[in-house]
Amino acid sequence: MMKKRSALLLVILGLLGGSLLTMVLMTYPGIAARTTPGEGLLASVTGSTQQKNDLKKIQTAMDLISNNYYKDVDRTKLIDGAINGMMESLGDPYSNYMAQETAAQFEESIEGSFTGIGAEVSSQDGNVVVVSPIKGSPAEKAGIRAKDIILSVNGESLQGLELNKAVNKIRGPKGSEAKIQVKRAGSTEAIEFTIVRDDIDMETVYAHMEDNGVGVISITQFSMNTGERFKEELAKLEKQNMKGLIIDVRNDPGGVLQVVIDIAEQFVPKGKVIVQVEDKNGKREQSKSNGPSKVKPYPITVLMNKGSASASEILAGALKQSAGATLVGENSFGKGTVQTSYDKQMGDGSLLKITIAKWLTPNGDWIHEKGIEPDIAVNQPDYFSVAPINKEKLPLKFDSNSTDVKSAQTMLRGLDFKPDRVDGYYDQKTEEAVKAFQKQKGIQATGQIDQATAESLEAALIERIANPQYDAQLKRALENISKEISTAVSKP
Repeated sequence: MMKKRSALLLVILGLLGGSLLTMVLMTYPGIAARTTPGEGLLASVTGSTQQKNDLKKIQTAMDLISNNYYKDVDRTKLIDGAINGMMESLGDPYSNYMAQETAAQFEESIEGSFTGIGAEVSSQDGNVVVVSPIKGSPAEKAGIRAKDIILSVNGESLQGLELNKAVNKIRGPKGSEAKIQVKRAGSTEAIEFTIVRDDIDMETVYAHMEDNGVGVISITQFSMNTGERFKEELAKLEKQNMKGLIIDVRNDPGGVLQVVIDIAEQFVPKGKVIVQVEDKNGKREQSKSNGPSKVKPYPITVLMNKGSASASEILAGALKQSAGATLVGENSFGKGTVQTSYDKQMGDGSLLKITIAKWLTPNGDWIHEKGIEPDIAVNQPDYFSVAPINKEKLPLKFDSNSTDVKSAQTMLRGLDFKPDRVDGYYDQKTEEAVKAFQKQKGIQATGQIDQATAESLEAALIERIANPQYDAQLKRALENISKEISTAVSKP
């Protein structure tokens, strides 16, 4: 297994601050010529007079603080603070500094195992923003969604907090509770989730065959073994005479770039571009396919949503533009920059991650902060993103009016109990719908939403969301690929 303490540099495409990464291993010239850490700030400087003066200024500031501050000073904290300040001054959510503890957690993520809530996050305008919850994670099961802004954890605000510190507050030992408050677009009040931290399931590839001969392969992240697992599952499907393939990268926050290339090469003809990387001087390097010269004999659809980020977007762009795949679902996240992670140079177990370039699709499109548009846009029903009911404001009853009532009405409608309205006013039809739900679940049919009813509503909704029968995006992808199969068969 590849460790991060390697002579190679890790070029990170998708570390958005939380759980999984997108990386490629590249050898850079001049690594061995770098100065050895620990020789002192000024002793290691061989650059210009300006560089020496800059470092002298930092050294002077540290000495003045250490010698004159009215309390004892931890110089390690001073150094960490100085580096954090430099990284924050870049105004780039993907460039940051990790002290020893955070860097160790970073290593866990590279190696594919960690404990937490299972959500990929980034820093935007001082906010901790969810890129996507990991499939099957406690965060996903609780109802955390892409684009949610995490306001606080267990009562501690994350507003304005440096990203790594925020992540440390979100993570925690298995079995511990994290009370997460989030702000969600369309909701006027903060939403609270109680999430039990757990070991995150690191199986990354799931596959099955639909009745119509369409294979579906879901990739939850691109980790070190994902490429081999993908090949195994693809081979099994092809042996079953698969007629078409859907690759599902919804809520996939990223992964190892070489794995993305390996997967894309199975569909992109030899010599065609998979991805391009452009440095600050405008110089571009292309990664071209070394795969077979012929395309697969079946149509391909990529299923994506707003939680599909970085490596997922690379795959979607490559398959669309170089392999003729159809994209179905929602606009993707929009993460198009490349970072290099330096650990050996830091010398003390800490790590520095710096944005060095941007990546582009085969056609040269830069999707950063824009995402990739689907060919066929399909949104999930409203109940897929409904806010949970605030248990502290129960019971909800006739003639009340609130966002919690609106959430309950959305849930009831999603579960086929037809309250007639979803505007937040608790009318007679809503009361009747609640009673019908309560009777079905064996709860006293009061027509009011107490804690037992609220919890039962949410549990029933989670079960429905997990049922492929109600997955509008997957259904549309299956319809489209079936048409493509029929069109291909009918051609002379």
